[in-house]
Amino acid sequence: MFPSIHGSKQFDDLLKQYPDVLKSFLGVGDTLSITSGPGFVETELFSLMLPLLALVLAIGVGAATIAGEEEQGLLELVVSAPVSRRAVIGWKAAGLLIEILAVAVTIVVTLLIGDVLVDLGLDAGRLIGATAGICLLALLHGWLAMLVGAATRHRSFAIGVPAAIAAVGYLIAGLHSLAGWLDPFRYLSGCYTPDRGR
Repeated sequence: MFPSIHGSKQFDDLLKQYPDVLKSFLGVGDTLSITSGPGFVETELFSLMLPLLALVLAIGVGAATIAGEEEQGLLELVVSAPVSRRAVIGWKAAGLLIEILAVAVTIVVTLLIGDVLVDLGLDAGRLIGATAGICLLALLHGWLAMLVGAATRHRSFAIGVPAAIAAVGYLIAGLHSLAGWLDPFRYLSGCYTPDRGR
């Protein structure tokens, strides 16, 4: 899709006519043009799609790790081994971290290959930084899912609580510049980045 809109001034002009609320939710900012490679990747992938997929993965795995095993009756096998419960949770948390790191490497490698094939003009350092931000966001919510699952022993709570927090955080990050009363809460949102706030 990128080659069809690359450098299209008409497409940029069309996006400028969108309401501010819609542009905020789509991740369309004034700093990068969507018809440039970095702007296209930011708008199409990094503003919603990749964070959403990473959150779904991390929350799903985090909820299945403690609460899911408890509901299936498998946790007793794990904790009956001669290992402390702290160690069990630590290793499970490390396992989630490894999964998220594997996703991060996949994102970076795939986009660098795409950069070579389509000439997106991506900066490798910024790409790694943006991917790290997504992974930290996912890891925060994934570990929260583990914590809620360990506290409640219900997978539905372990999924619902971090998913609700992520949704509220996304709304705050997307609307704080338009609704002044949300501005003080933007730093509480895991989805807030200073660039989106401008």
